[in-house]
Amino acid sequence: MTSSIGATDRGHGRPRDSDGLVPDSVRAGSFGQLDVESRVAAAHGSSDELVLEMRGISKSFPGVKALDGVNLKVRKGTVHVLCGENGAGKSTLMKILSGEYSVDAGEIYFKGERLNLQDTRAALEMGIAMIHQELSPVLEMTIAENVFLGREPVWGSGHGFSPLNLLVDFGGMIDETQKLLDRLGLKYRAEQKMGELSVAGMQLIEIAKAISRNASLVIMDEPTSAISDTEVTMLFSQIADLKANGVAIIYISHKMDEIFQIADDISIIRDGQHVDSNVASAYDEGKLISLMVGRTISNIFPKDAVDIGPVVLSVRHATRNGVFRDISFDVRQGEILGLAGLIGAGRTEVVRAIFGLDALDTGEVLLNGRALKVDSPAEAIRNGIAMVSEDRKGEGLVLCRSVQENISMASLVQFSPHYLLDLKKETAAGKRMRDLLQIKTASLDTTIENLSGGNQQKIAIAKWLLGDLKVLILDEPTRGIDVGAKSEIHKLMSQFAKQGLAIIMISSELPEVLGMSDRVLVMREGEMTGELSRKDATQENIMALATGAHQ
Repeated sequence: MTSSIGATDRGHGRPRDSDGLVPDSVRAGSFGQLDVESRVAAAHGSSDELVLEMRGISKSFPGVKALDGVNLKVRKGTVHVLCGENGAGKSTLMKILSGEYSVDAGEIYFKGERLNLQDTRAALEMGIAMIHQELSPVLEMTIAENVFLGREPVWGSGHGFSPLNLLVDFGGMIDETQKLLDRLGLKYRAEQKMGELSVAGMQLIEIAKAISRNASLVIMDEPTSAISDTEVTMLFSQIADLKANGVAIIYISHKMDEIFQIADDISIIRDGQHVDSNVASAYDEGKLISLMVGRTISNIFPKDAVDIGPVVLSVRHATRNGVFRDISFDVRQGEILGLAGLIGAGRTEVVRAIFGLDALDTGEVLLNGRALKVDSPAEAIRNGIAMVSEDRKGEGLVLCRSVQENISMASLVQFSPHYLLDLKKETAAGKRMRDLLQIKTASLDTTIENLSGGNQQKIAIAKWLLGDLKVLILDEPTRGIDVGAKSEIHKLMSQFAKQGLAIIMISSELPEVLGMSDRVLVMREGEMTGELSRKDATQENIMALATGAHQ
């Protein structure tokens, strides 16, 4: 029952119906052209096909029941996609499976044997490896040291005790890692420091690390959230090889195209409970979204028509040596300007310079025709320019502080007229933002790390709305959040545009760029390669400009 993902699937996308959904005829996954009844029977067949069965899994944290009697069955040599909104319980279920959390109730059977996982090492020894969405590499160590962290090869292993057993075989470790990198087609050196790699590179090394453990079950939590299309193709090729070797993959993703391209089976969790499981061909996008969020979402990209006003922000001949060069563009009042391009094209670097995080070597930034000297984020904020970082947890929020504190942190001067914080005024502003953005939180005092990704992203936006905002920069505004939260963020963007904000949006998801942008600028290798109107913006035109195929 195994199959590999064909080149057509990976490289050129699957055919679509006129409504943009993937037709059932191309969703057969590893089940070929069997009828639905046969597929369902195959998916829930005899126990000897199962590599994993989780029965009645429950888990509670103080004040929260994260999982309530969840069941999950995963077959050998298949990709089982786990779907659900942020906060539905997917990651908690996987952390139980990987040994990070203990289970309150329920049973886990792996290869027919009941497991009692005490920690992550026990899970790894059983053949269960997990690739987390939030990466935690040791940046000052090499790729080889990260790949073999905690299981470093030593001299003389297997030959009884000797003093050599205490010495790490660095040469052997580097050689083995390099062979792994070469086999996976990763153009890195095993001796490179992890800190030299991009986020996408670190993600690929984490995948290589899991593969190196010869696991029977690999859990991938949003593995493509920070990698390019080329790297996604590479990942899917590796997944196909893993399947062909009988490895099962549990794959968590919010990307609909990706789900139907790669899934054999799908399970949906909502509010900590198992909602449905079936073969991938039993679902379409509409049905899957409805099961995930418990309601129908008719329009993920609710872009309203807005009268575009005068130019608010201008960038003229901006250059940062070795990063980007001669960048010029305007953003108008009420406009959502999409900034597209492949990862590494220089998009984030340009907006970091506009926001004062990095210095320009030449060029200028003008606000309403007046030249600015934006040499710090504080100066940008004073001039009404705000930026929501792509790394909301690392740069956008203080996870150990409350919802209230995160909302007000960028505008404390408002609430401290005499250098003492006016708590009533601060709380009133927090409540106003909570209601405006429909932030789901038990209290303004809730620690923000306990909120879902979608609600965290709303707070990362909310903190800028208390000031006299003129330009809002959104870098990957919906990365790592579910489809329901995406729709809500998009609605907020449309509302902000109606209110006259000039918005710059960076997104690596072309449907988002096409769905929300009034105009699209495309970058490639640090240069602006083209501008497309909303009417002329298509995936083909954007990719041609992003890859240089138009030249």
